[in-house]
Amino acid sequence: MIYFYLCVLFQQKGVQMLYIIGIYFCLLLIVSRLTTKNKSNDSFFLGNKRSPWYVIAFGMIGSSISGVTFVSVPGMVREFDMTYLQLVLGFPIGYLIIAYLLLPLYYRLNLVSIYTYLERRIGTHAYKTGASFFFLSKIIGAAARLYLVTIILQTFVLDALGVPYWITVCISVAMIWVYTHASGIRTIIWMNFLQTFFLLLMLVLIIAGVINKMDLSLGTAFSMIASDSHSRIFEFGDWSSRQYFFKQFISGIFITIVMSGLDQGMMQKNLSCKNLKEAQKNMCWYGFSFIPLNFLFLTLGVLMLHFAQHQQVTLPAVSDEILPLFCTTYLGQPILVFFTIGVIAASFSAADSALTSLTTSACIDLIDIKKYPEEQAQKIRKRTHWMISAVFILIILIFRAVNDRSVIDAIYMIASFTYGPLLGLYAFGLFTTFCPRDRWVPFIAISGPLLCMILKSGVEATTSYRFGYELLMVNGLIVFVGLVLFSKKGEIWK
Repeated sequence: MIYFYLCVLFQQKGVQMLYIIGIYFCLLLIVSRLTTKNKSNDSFFLGNKRSPWYVIAFGMIGSSISGVTFVSVPGMVREFDMTYLQLVLGFPIGYLIIAYLLLPLYYRLNLVSIYTYLERRIGTHAYKTGASFFFLSKIIGAAARLYLVTIILQTFVLDALGVPYWITVCISVAMIWVYTHASGIRTIIWMNFLQTFFLLLMLVLIIAGVINKMDLSLGTAFSMIASDSHSRIFEFGDWSSRQYFFKQFISGIFITIVMSGLDQGMMQKNLSCKNLKEAQKNMCWYGFSFIPLNFLFLTLGVLMLHFAQHQQVTLPAVSDEILPLFCTTYLGQPILVFFTIGVIAASFSAADSALTSLTTSACIDLIDIKKYPEEQAQKIRKRTHWMISAVFILIILIFRAVNDRSVIDAIYMIASFTYGPLLGLYAFGLFTTFCPRDRWVPFIAISGPLLCMILKSGVEATTSYRFGYELLMVNGLIVFVGLVLFSKKGEIWK
């Protein structure tokens, strides 16, 4: 009788997905165990600077793409066609700037936290302000990414099993905490490598599965995608549109600079390379990989719209639900397995990196654990790691209550407000020799996002212009100008 019950139970879609997740999590624990050889703070923060650049480069793809890209980008095709690729085309230029402008600076100063540059260049208030804005930006963005996978699990699996959403969130964050709390960046690098492999493999298999379900050859599918109206990439006609090419392309450059080059999580991996040259190779190869990868995600979006028409499927109102709907309902059991592994791999690779970098920034920048003995510093670091995990849970629950848009769009709009002050601070430090009044820096940094909110509301209420991610540049410019105006007259930084 018990055997019969278990057989029936594991035939249910929801329990099968949980079974897949459980096996995948066990695999992550094995990798964590094999890569945790040193539990010191130096190993946690920089992996003793022994990480191979090609492993970092491949793994960073997964931590950047995340479950948000896996689900949101294909769904965006319905509303915006393939114009998201305009933003992506700006990414490689941004990564070249990081590789040959920011990385040499970080290596020359031998930084653990990249925000200590602000302390040397401007002062303590600037340092703490920059670290605080990163902390705010990263924890909101990472929570939003993890929010997406918890929503998918809840909607398509756990609602049917009667599990409350808050329990889903707690378990998801706890799983990530288990394999990151002691191991740090070395384990994250190898974990991201594994997760990126699964993500890309699952993407290719899902595309093949959709083509197979429509009984198309590869050539026929390619011709169908090329001739589809949703395959439009460029928008040069309406400059007031959020999808206008130059707004998207230039925004892509600056989004890359702030969300990678001024992001402790992404730079922490690069700083764990053996030397600057390897870190630069990592950044360049990694940056150019985004164009073909995102093209595949957008291609999947076009295929899904054709499949919906082919099967006469009514699409959900929320674009982020389109891919989960097809993978869990219409494409068969193998695709369900591929989708589950892919979205979990993508989401975990982004969340575990964020959790580690947030712990690093909090310990180095906000708490300054270097002043404590090693044993006490380790205890503080572990306690901080636990507290940040708890904050993750809280923000995810808040995000569910207020989010009403595509998650990837929400993340970039949040970044436009929260990363703008970092852009202004670093631009001031790198491109001027002025000495600002350090005590005014927090107020100047806060004024940037506030003035942007006022500007956005006023312009959109009185004109047809719609702000997109270019708000990031406006935000950074406001902070840059404020720092120049409040600089000490006649004093030059050397």
